[in-house]
Amino acid sequence: MSYETIILEKKQQTAWIYLNRPEHMNALSKQLVEEFIQVLQNVEEDPSVQVVVLSGQGKAFCAGADLKELLDDLDRGPNGEEGILDLAGKLFDKLNHLSKPLIAALNGITLAGGLEIAMTADLIVASEKAKIGDAHSNFGVLPGGGGAVRLPRKIGINRAKYLLFTGDFISAQEMKEFGLVNEVVEPENLEGFVQEIADKIARKSPLVLKEMKRLVEDGLEQPLDIALKHELLALKNHTQSHDFREGLSAFTEKRTPNFKGY
Repeated sequence: MSYETIILEKKQQTAWIYLNRPEHMNALSKQLVEEFIQVLQNVEEDPSVQVVVLSGQGKAFCAGADLKELLDDLDRGPNGEEGILDLAGKLFDKLNHLSKPLIAALNGITLAGGLEIAMTADLIVASEKAKIGDAHSNFGVLPGGGGAVRLPRKIGINRAKYLLFTGDFISAQEMKEFGLVNEVVEPENLEGFVQEIADKIARKSPLVLKEMKRLVEDGLEQPLDIALKHELLALKNHTQSHDFREGLSAFTEKRTPNFKGY
């Protein structure tokens, strides 16, 4: 399937999804959001894809919603079609429930909805040139994709409120110090560095990765004693899987495991 506002490239077992409206700083138009939803569905269902990477073309990762299109949507009023906000809700639902490891490779400006997209990722690697912020308050807009909910959980309530209230942008290095960004690299090394991480992850059991991701996300929302019980139960169930036995057999036989994902 071909896309106009998305570029999909497969590198080994990794699907790279590039937002491709560089002349608009990859702002989220209705078309981009629709194509983004479709490509996420495709990589979720593709058994050859073990890891998904999000990045952007040009100088920005994503500058958030296309505000002109959002305003046009409001001016037109209900016309029987889904508006950009409804579609954005579906996009974030796809991102939030993607079962495969998701890495955000922030190549440049990452603001508002762009930051919200990045925060759905399991890992974030950023270029030294990336500037990151919420920015909704600069335009009299509220977050709708997790900005006010996720950011305090990621970097702490005081830092989050500062960025939410002021609309300031800060460096990728500062966001690493705050705990949001895992690594900051030189711009020319971004894709190679992320691909190395993706290749390392892709060698692991797809079943283990999927269950680990679920356990982490669910565990954050549960009391500790309940989360620990669920983790132990997941392990007991996992012992009946091919990948569990294959991993242990490969260890004892001193060979590379051949994981199947079941």
